[in-house]
Amino acid sequence: MKALGQGGVIQFEGFRLDPDSRVLFRRDKTGGFVPIVVGSRALDVLDVLLCRAGNLVSRDEFMAAVWPATAVEDTNLNMQIAALRRVLDEGRAEGSCIQTIPGHGYRFTEPVTRVAADAAVLTPNARPALPDKPSLAVMPFQNMSGDPEQEYFADGMVEEIITALSRIRWLFVIARNSSFTYKGQAVEVKQVRYVLEGSVRKAGQRVRVAAQLIDATTGAHLWADRFDGSLEDVFDLQDEVASSVAGVIEPALQAAETVRSAGRRTNDLTAYDLYLRAYEMFFSSAQQIPEALRLLERAIARDPHYGPALAWAAVCCHRMCTDRSSTDPEMDSRKGADFGRRALQAAGDDPGTLANAALALSYFGEDLGTMIALVDRALVLNPSFARGWYIGGILRLFAGQPDQAIECGEASLRLSPRGKFGQVFSVIGAGLLFSRRFDEALPKLLLATQDDPSFPIAHRYLAACYAHMGRLDEAREVVTRLRAITPVVMPRATPFRNPEHRELLLSGLRRAAGESG
Repeated sequence: MKALGQGGVIQFEGFRLDPDSRVLFRRDKTGGFVPIVVGSRALDVLDVLLCRAGNLVSRDEFMAAVWPATAVEDTNLNMQIAALRRVLDEGRAEGSCIQTIPGHGYRFTEPVTRVAADAAVLTPNARPALPDKPSLAVMPFQNMSGDPEQEYFADGMVEEIITALSRIRWLFVIARNSSFTYKGQAVEVKQVRYVLEGSVRKAGQRVRVAAQLIDATTGAHLWADRFDGSLEDVFDLQDEVASSVAGVIEPALQAAETVRSAGRRTNDLTAYDLYLRAYEMFFSSAQQIPEALRLLERAIARDPHYGPALAWAAVCCHRMCTDRSSTDPEMDSRKGADFGRRALQAAGDDPGTLANAALALSYFGEDLGTMIALVDRALVLNPSFARGWYIGGILRLFAGQPDQAIECGEASLRLSPRGKFGQVFSVIGAGLLFSRRFDEALPKLLLATQDDPSFPIAHRYLAACYAHMGRLDEAREVVTRLRAITPVVMPRATPFRNPEHRELLLSGLRRAAGESG
């Protein structure tokens, strides 16, 4: 198929399409144009529509142009048309720019013009700036199988990974149409911060996908891994690898951004830098959480509608209240609830903001069912969001659903086995504890206390577990360590809605604390 917009930039309504990179741009509120993520197949369908603007294009013509020599279901075309309408019709007063002609095909109804690239200010030397957030390009994966017919699998893998990564709202992912202009070339990418490269090797019905994440500004390798699977169901395998890559890359990128911010001068900190430094402090130790909250409050003062900072500020207040480290729990509870509600107002479709705000607000008295629904929504927006699964596990513990809590915790670990997202093992261990599977709970809770020795609730679960197993000497030792973290061994109230679960925890703690004198 010839390049879209050959001979100039295609313009229609509030959109432009760059003929060189095949990237679609939308006009923003400032009058400039920003790139938007559109799937490869959807762009191919748009290619056909724009080249035939005003004319009927039959389904057979679409199939021949977009899926040549490939047997696909007719519903694929319907899906791509729907995807285009979601992008192109946003904000339209009425109707769609893509008209359905029942039983025949589709027609693009809006005027289409072509202008010289320099007139559109989209020449290679004057492209729109990338958004002011971390950017990543997923390069075409190398086909190492020696079989040209396997190119489709490698290309499909990259497209699935781009789709999965595009759900990370704080990350700008370069569209597949741009990165694939470099297919088969050795290139040095300088316009983005991070690059994901990879290869696909097939042998019989087995396939190995290798990937590595690189800091494009320094050339440093940040992460590398490989994934093995069977080609019995190629699409399931693509989905599995894409979700796994997205799950492990998010914490790797977060860590890289934190290191980048730490190198900046303290008198030159933006709201984003303050947020990153607070994020690192939160996970470093419980003692640093008050300082993390102060940094987040500075970020919020700079940008009162900064959803991630508001949500993490609410989480900091929640953690200080649950740890009993707050010097004024009543004030921090009010602040936490206010931060959480403001975060939800600013969240939009950001999964991290939704999930973190839901976690904090569930503790500060908001309806638990509603908060679980918010986390579920976050996971629909980004199924690879490991922390979202972890938070979903916590809320299901609160709701008296230990089996679902265990499943959520295991999903979090599966997606990001190396990420530090709080006490995932604590969630799994608590679910097993409340299910009275004490022998299975014990190793999980031991891992939780080792992973973060400053996390009080993991010690409470562990002490109760030992007590119910009749291992009172170990239970006393855990209580001793707990008292070094917080003076509160027996919480006055718990968030657990199931009275049997509450009593199981508290009775275990009473035995452990009573035996310790």
